[in-house]
Amino acid sequence: MDSFYSFEMTTLDGEPFNFEQLKGKRVLIVNTASECGYTPQYAQLQELYEEYGGEKFTIIGFPANNFGSQEPGSDEQIATFCQKNYGVSFPMMSKSSVVGEDMNPVYRWLTSASANGVSDGEVKWNFHKFTIDENGVWTAEYPSSVSPLDNAIIDFASGK
Repeated sequence: MDSFYSFEMTTLDGEPFNFEQLKGKRVLIVNTASECGYTPQYAQLQELYEEYGGEKFTIIGFPANNFGSQEPGSDEQIATFCQKNYGVSFPMMSKSSVVGEDMNPVYRWLTSASANGVSDGEVKWNFHKFTIDENGVWTAEYPSSVSPLDNAIIDFASGK
């Protein structure tokens, strides 16, 4: 079983992001796209982050072009879109794949019980959500249709 904290990814800005820094935080991971019907969830994600983000909770976005080619832009274009349209201030990783043979290592962990020790997950569309507790344990997944402001996610973010 791999540790959630063993990963290092690259942010939209090209900076290394070591998951070790997430120890002690509850984490909401979401695959994002700029041209999806669920794209307005960026506003709800930002609201959730502004309310609960900090030492105990964070959100990490993973832009992906896997579903309907709805994230065609470059990292720079995605960063500009997120900032201009939604004021996104939570960490956003470099665009990568969240399904298939070229799936990024974080999503391999999220979707494989043999890796995360809890459950297999399946990302079926943009804005699919996973929660990881403050000990790096996979706790739940939510389909795209579940709002980031759903009570279950708010309870998780607030530590209830």
